[in-house]
This record gives sequence, C-alpha cells and structure tokens, in this order.
Amino acid sequence: MDRKTRLKRLRFRAWHRGVKEADLMIGGFFDAHHSGWSEDEIALFETLLEEQDVDIMAWAMGAQPVPPEYQGTIMKALKTLNYVPIAE
Repeated sequence: MDRKTRLKRLRFRAWHRGVKEADLMIGGFFDAHHSGWSEDEIALFETLLEEQDVDIMAWAMGAQPVPPEYQGTIMKALKTLNYVPIAE
C-alpha cells in the first residue's frame, strides 16, 4: 500500500476511536504530526492504534508507564498534549 493511502487509513482510525476524548487526543495528534513521520514511525503508530484508548491516553498523560516498545519520538510528542484543541 502506498504512503498516501496508508496515512489516509491511519487518519480515519485515529479520529474514530469510539470516545470523543480519544478522538481528539489521538486524531489531533495524528493531524499535527503525521506529515514528518518516517516509515518506521508510521508502522509504530499503526501498532499503537491496536492498543486500548484508555491505555494510550494514560501513557500520554503520564498516569501509567509507557511500555518499552512505544518509548521514543512518537510517545514523546504524544505526551506534549499541545495538539488537542480546547474550546473556550
């Protein structure tokens, strides 16, 4: 599958998690960061999306330790939480 199609599918999966908070966090993260990802980072994000939303959110917020397989640039960026739009 080509990169464009792969990213399109990932964007859909990132924005359709089933819980609005997860959609905003994971989808917003994808939108903010995917354009600069390497093939390895895309593969890691694909694997990350197989995890439960509550786990991903807990890792991003520092409520639970990040498993070794997800430690790295993507999780570091996910933990910044500066990509989640907050309505005033």
